[in-house]
Amino acid sequence: MKRRSRKDSPNNAIETPIMYELIQDFQNKDILDLGCGDASFGKDLVERGAASYSGIEGSEQMVEAAKRNLSQVNGSVHLHTMESYTYGEEKFDIVTSRFAIHYVADIDALFQNIDLSLKEEGKFVFSVQHPLTTASFTSKKKGDRRENWIVDDYFLEGERKEPWIEQIVVKYHRTVEQYFRALISSGFSVVDLREGTPVRDNFTDEKEYKRRLRIPVVLAFSCIKNKNV
Repeated sequence: MKRRSRKDSPNNAIETPIMYELIQDFQNKDILDLGCGDASFGKDLVERGAASYSGIEGSEQMVEAAKRNLSQVNGSVHLHTMESYTYGEEKFDIVTSRFAIHYVADIDALFQNIDLSLKEEGKFVFSVQHPLTTASFTSKKKGDRRENWIVDDYFLEGERKEPWIEQIVVKYHRTVEQYFRALISSGFSVVDLREGTPVRDNFTDEKEYKRRLRIPVVLAFSCIKNKNV
């Protein structure tokens, strides 16, 4: 959390503004957030007018942090992974997920469950790590600050192992096209897509802003559940 809370982190300077822009109107909406972490996002949504918030999180420590954040608002958190959670039918107006779906092996099943859980013409907005940064099997050897990126093995979909805070995490690389086709086949219309173009006003440090202009780190989609035919 200390690492993520840096003002110029990609989460704060790039991904957060995009997510709010893509979600747009969330007033009086019921929201499901997959991989919610400490649910600070959900707390903010409810305080700013969302009707309700349900967070899904697989980490026990994060769930405890989320419970504390949601204790004074109309929000709840459930200890589940995105794969183990039982999705009800047409329960939510908006489903969100932030930098989490690239940890899921089977996005076809996930997207179908999300489609099921949304009300008619409900919205699905999510961000993942940009595929250019997950493509190569060898581009990242250490968990420290990155100054170069190797783009290779782009069309080889599947598991990638990456160092992060002295641990090895498993992510799943897939191309932009693969995300798009999975969404369409699951019943969504893609209405917007962003690659996280940095905005100078969102950065306090000029060097970090210029560094982030070199390669995209965020891929975000805004999708609408199609009407039942």
